[in-house]
Amino acid sequence: MADVAIEASAETPIKPFDSVASPVHTIFLLVVLAAVAVLGYFSIHRPATAHQPNRLFFYLLTMAWEWLLVGYIYWGLRRRGKSLKNITGKSWRGASDFFVDVAIAFGFWIAAIFVLSVVARLLHATGMAEAARRLAPQSLVESLLWIVLSVSAGICEETIFRGYLQRQFVAWTRSAPAGVILSAVLFGAGHIYQGPKATVVIGVYGLMFGILAEVRQNLRPGIMTHAWHDAITGLIVRFLPK
Repeated sequence: MADVAIEASAETPIKPFDSVASPVHTIFLLVVLAAVAVLGYFSIHRPATAHQPNRLFFYLLTMAWEWLLVGYIYWGLRRRGKSLKNITGKSWRGASDFFVDVAIAFGFWIAAIFVLSVVARLLHATGMAEAARRLAPQSLVESLLWIVLSVSAGICEETIFRGYLQRQFVAWTRSAPAGVILSAVLFGAGHIYQGPKATVVIGVYGLMFGILAEVRQNLRPGIMTHAWHDAITGLIVRFLPK
């Protein structure tokens, strides 16, 4: 009966200040994310070796890890009688809903590129290109897997940061702006391996995603933008002059 209740309420919007999981569940997730961010920072900044990084292994490991986190979030939601759709938003009701989201995602993407370019220029964040080059695909097989990774990252990272954490922070602080800002700070901090300036730029990116999710009350446009931005960026970097 519990499963039936969950499915029946799967698309019921959560009230603005309704917590989606227990505090212990969220705190554990935050500790794990912090540990992974620190590990990533020291891994990427260790002395370079003569061997090229195994990108295929890194892509697969990253996808497995992100889906594991989504699974953990799903488990926490079920313990509260909720479903992933409670935090991701309602499903498309027809083709018109899909095309509206595509249009919103594209417009948001253009705006994000402009804003991030300005922020990066103001901060002189020149190290981001090098970090992107180290992770970008270098072969056809890597490029194909990179696209899969980008789609996976769009779904998982938006679910983790804008779907789950943002809603938890809004509930805890009783403030939508505070929840959006806290989620953006964590999103930026999770990319500390790219350097302090890049962390700020990515934090601004997360802030924009958070505002979009709060305004739309679903993650679909954000997932689209996140996925194709990552995919296109990686493929462009692949063909840039070394």
